[in-house]
Amino acid sequence: MAGLMDMAKDFVTDKLANMKKPEADIINVDLKGVNTECITYKADVNVSNPYSTSIPICQISYTFKSADRVIAEGTIPDPGSLKAEGDTMLDVAVKVPHSVLASLVKDIGADWDIDYELNIILTVDLPIFGNINIPVNSKGEVKLPTLSTLFGS
Repeated sequence: MAGLMDMAKDFVTDKLANMKKPEADIINVDLKGVNTECITYKADVNVSNPYSTSIPICQISYTFKSADRVIAEGTIPDPGSLKAEGDTMLDVAVKVPHSVLASLVKDIGADWDIDYELNIILTVDLPIFGNINIPVNSKGEVKLPTLSTLFGS
């Protein structure tokens, strides 16, 4: 009997390990807007759902780093669902306070951009299996707004 249980566990473990899962990619990170409190960047995240039903997204968590320091982090609760058997484009708004940018003067002064690392975790609710996390990361440079961008000249 114990041998049969072990075989069943191995079968289920093998099926779960080889099961298709949703996949995500950060397509672009760009300036979204500027206000008196912060600069908001927008990360375009493409998520592919291989299942024939839509999947609810429980939350999106993000950490935005520059110069090996966390400059913004947050959570977006209940952002919607992933389309069945297709791609869903998510807009993740990352808000960076102006006070943090002042501490990055050395990096900013050289080329008027921020070298960044963006880590996003999408938590989705798969039926039967429960919540799973889909990590997605990106590194690159994102430009800071110029005076003409701020004042629309």
